[in-house]
Amino acid sequence: MAQWNRVLEATPEEVWEVLSDGERYARWVVGAHDSWERDDHWPAVDAELGYTLKLGPWTYHGRTISRRCEPIRRLELEAVTHLGSARISFLVEPWGSHTLVLVDEHPLRGPAARWHNSGADLVLRWRHRHLLARLEEATASARGRPRAGAPGGGRPSPAPGDEHPSSGSDDARPSPGPGDGNGARDRS
Repeated sequence: MAQWNRVLEATPEEVWEVLSDGERYARWVVGAHDSWERDDHWPAVDAELGYTLKLGPWTYHGRTISRRCEPIRRLELEAVTHLGSARISFLVEPWGSHTLVLVDEHPLRGPAARWHNSGADLVLRWRHRHLLARLEEATASARGRPRAGAPGGGRPSPAPGDEHPSSGSDDARPSPGPGDGNGARDRS
């Protein structure tokens, strides 16, 4: 099980505004190139997001399903790929005038669950560290000001004319990256 947390310079409501907007996921989810709401009730339970991952010349389409939604407090998702599925949980807690966000991810089904090990957790922790930094940037961008100490925050919006596949296959693969090797949690 890979967990990471970060204190964001935002209110829980501001963080939830970004978490509850499926169109913004590609701005802060590490590895996602594009995202879209597959139905009109995201992030309600059983609502789905579609997403695109790009790795070199390869493109994969997958889906994420909302499994538990407690607005402004908790969002639990199931990401489904050809390797199985993973549970990704976001816990949003007030932390003084800021917000503590804890992300917890582990495989649920398929080969990925059987292959899961501490090495995979290191990669996930690296991903979560960057994911939470990007979530903070997306939250700052949504409220119209950069995160303290950041040059501008957020990734650019997709180019005009980029189309979303109406029904992508579930052939997404994780985008690998190096772990930080120390297993420590980000407490900044």
